[in-house]
Amino acid sequence: MQATVKWVDGMMFLGESGSGHTVVMDGAPESGGRNMGIRPMEMLLLGVGGCSSFDVVQILQKGRNNLVNCTVELTAERVDAVPAIFSKIHLHFIIKGRDLKLAVVERAVKLSAEKYCSATIMLGNAGVEMTHDFEVIEV
Repeated sequence: MQATVKWVDGMMFLGESGSGHTVVMDGAPESGGRNMGIRPMEMLLLGVGGCSSFDVVQILQKGRNNLVNCTVELTAERVDAVPAIFSKIHLHFIIKGRDLKLAVVERAVKLSAEKYCSATIMLGNAGVEMTHDFEVIEV
């Protein structure tokens, strides 16, 4: 996997993934940015949510579950020091579907957290307190 981050000006950067997708990152005005893009630590948090969601959706689809939607709401805490690393990240999955069994959704979330999600496992191994929960909404 490869990526490139290029400085634009101020505290704005363009990140380009190895697959050719580009994203704008920028800092807050108090940090010299112009608030024109996502913050780098927000990007990391979104990556965690995307990685884990990918697993949960894939597991549920492979099990032929009638999945309609999957949303994950992430909350994170950072230490009040430099570097301001994450100390806690919580993932709350909202799974919508038809005739979904709670045990099946719970298993999918647990498998992502404990076996498949590289991002959550890596951060957990680095000392970040990773927690997960879910709710199922019948549609």
